[in-house]
Amino acid sequence: MPVEAPSQAAAPIVALAGVSKSFGPVSVLRGVDFDVRPGEVHALMGENGAGKSTMIRIMSGAHRADEGRLLVDGGERRFASPREAQGAGLAVVHQELLLFPSLTVAENVFLGHAPRTGIGTVDWAKVRTGARALLDRLDCPDLDVDAKVSKLSVANRQRVEIARALSRNARVLVMDEPTAALAEADVRRLLDVVRSLRREGVAIVYVSHRMNEIFEIADRVTVLRDGKTVATKPIAEVTEASLVSMMVGRDIDQLFPKETVPIGEVVLKVEKLASGTAVRDVSFDLRAGEILGLAGLVGSGRTETAEAIFGVRPVNAGTITLSGKPLKISSVAEAIAAGIGYVPEDRALHGLVRPQSIRENVSMAVLPRLTRGSVVDARRVTEMAADAIKRFAIRARGPKQIVSQLSGGNQQKVVLAKWLATDPRVLILDEPTRGVDVGAKTEIHRLMTELARQGIAILMISSELPEVLGMSDRVAVMNAGRLVATFDRQDATPDAVGAAMMQGRAPVEAAA
Repeated sequence: MPVEAPSQAAAPIVALAGVSKSFGPVSVLRGVDFDVRPGEVHALMGENGAGKSTMIRIMSGAHRADEGRLLVDGGERRFASPREAQGAGLAVVHQELLLFPSLTVAENVFLGHAPRTGIGTVDWAKVRTGARALLDRLDCPDLDVDAKVSKLSVANRQRVEIARALSRNARVLVMDEPTAALAEADVRRLLDVVRSLRREGVAIVYVSHRMNEIFEIADRVTVLRDGKTVATKPIAEVTEASLVSMMVGRDIDQLFPKETVPIGEVVLKVEKLASGTAVRDVSFDLRAGEILGLAGLVGSGRTETAEAIFGVRPVNAGTITLSGKPLKISSVAEAIAAGIGYVPEDRALHGLVRPQSIRENVSMAVLPRLTRGSVVDARRVTEMAADAIKRFAIRARGPKQIVSQLSGGNQQKVVLAKWLATDPRVLILDEPTRGVDVGAKTEIHRLMTELARQGIAILMISSELPEVLGMSDRVAVMNAGRLVATFDRQDATPDAVGAAMMQGRAPVEAAA
């Protein structure tokens, strides 16, 4: 859908001029230039670790630049805090939403700046009416302002986060990977919100790895690589190939480097598995060296099936057999001991302890092996983390670096390293490349091929159909908690798999 470009004569609301930032000996930004104009969607792209997050933190007052200038309305500013940046009209909607689950929608929207009565108490009537007006502005008439945030979907939580930013009269809205955890229908609604805000004159910095969104919504795009500005161009002057080349500094000919490897005996056999109402009568086989893609819409039961196999969810019926041995898995510890690893969908919530270091996270699943009596062998833990950093090309200062300081792609590599340290026979990968850049995606896909070559049986869940089709030896499709179709690689076309995902009418084939 074509977009109306903002006036080229419009003065930028916010600009960075020659901004540099280092953390100790590590240079993160080097002479970055960037600006965003009223009524513009300016896409910011780059590999994980390119400096995007640091740039956002400087704009939002969380960091200060070592060199260069931050300009707001043409005047130089040095924000001392995010609150000060918010006062100047800059707000960030983070990838990991910063809401309070136990509070209501209205309370979250006006947290920290609620309207007051004449005697200084919170004017709850104005809080509710103000929140209602903001949500209506975002086309969310059905979102209850008195609902607890903990009860909301991810999409609605995101709308609350946007409403909170607008409640502070944001003129510049930074959206960091806003669609990473959204279903397609929610993505469409979010892009409509972005268009609406642009028409109102809000300047939007849109950070995403999803090319189709960038070409649909952006007016201009800036690419960062290794902390430097590679280029800023009108979206009409770039192609997907040229953007990828600018981001990674090389051409990526094969995003899905799937290789044919020998497929061995059945390692995992699931028969008539049931877990609550989310998983009903699911059966499939998974062989050594095989990548079985599990496709389906959000809510189809894919993740719930993986959680039942891994002991996170109770199994109400059915059997799980590993290398011919029946298993009764009632806990995660039992699944790990049996040789099953699980990279979860939400790495921030379930995959990592983000305030801890790389060494602590990588060793977490195998700590008993690294303990003498009751004392952890610190040297072995450090060596394991150092080996993981080298093997997975994790961009980090060293094993002691805090995981939350890493980019999304590097955090995902830490999760992979943690589970591969358990020497799994079966590895479940739930959305293995969500929220990572194109270069990191290719690296993770190459790692998957390497693991399959080693004989590890891989169950891959992905919402990206190209990833499912590109990396799978077979594709199984779930719909409404049931496995409704299984396709061999050569038969797994977008139309066939898509039809099974949407309607569940494709005939079920016997597992190979």
